[in-house]
Amino acid sequence: MWQHKVRSLLLILLVGVLAFGSWLIWAPVAGVPILEYHMVGEDALPDEQPYIVPTADFAAQLDYLQAAGYTTITMQEYIAARQGKRSLPEQPIVLTFDDGYADNYTEMLPVLEAHGMRATMYMVSNDIGQPRYLTWAQLQDMQQRGVEIGSHTANHQPLTTLTPEEQAEELRLSKLLMEWNGIRWIGAFSYPNGAYDADIAARVAEAGYFTAVTGDAGLNTERTNPYELQRINIPHPRLGIWEFRLRLLKGEIMAKLGWHQHIQ
Repeated sequence: MWQHKVRSLLLILLVGVLAFGSWLIWAPVAGVPILEYHMVGEDALPDEQPYIVPTADFAAQLDYLQAAGYTTITMQEYIAARQGKRSLPEQPIVLTFDDGYADNYTEMLPVLEAHGMRATMYMVSNDIGQPRYLTWAQLQDMQQRGVEIGSHTANHQPLTTLTPEEQAEELRLSKLLMEWNGIRWIGAFSYPNGAYDADIAARVAEAGYFTAVTGDAGLNTERTNPYELQRINIPHPRLGIWEFRLRLLKGEIMAKLGWHQHIQ
């Protein structure tokens, strides 16, 4: 008798696990995915290898997004929709690039334009013009061609390691330097190393930014704090397009589970 009860309990447990797994994978979920890239191309130093997506893989990823019905928007368009100033496409997605590597101009931009897509780039302002990084002329040209420019601080120091005064200076100087050099409307921000807390998020708002992205995986809804937006990291691929699809799925699963959700 007890063996029959154990088998029944195990069967119920198995059915429950399968049902929960099916819900995680297949149930629709609302929210805007924001993808986090760094480098595109083949030329990476050893310590940069985890952050570079080969050009062919990047093109395949954009092919997949188009086939899946996604339309790219910028962070400026995203927050405008949040404020009721515009509507979003049926399946919006944001492509973001941190740091401002030179290959974003030579490798990423041609692929992006060939797909008719848009992106947002977060610049470390004191690295602009340095070896392996974008020049001011390239940055201005990218903005003219529809790429939004945002801030990644002046010196890429994790803000949680700085004093409140130093945090405010990093936020202010980055924005100011880029505006002085002809970059328009710097309203988007990315936390270096994804390091932030509630006080830092408040300082980002005080500095005149309208959005800030983290390194937390998930999707973003109208209830997500605009200064604690979640992103799906896209590193150097090892399993081709399947890895990319799994990372998109991970973002959906994290959203369903409610992990890292910071609500206004």
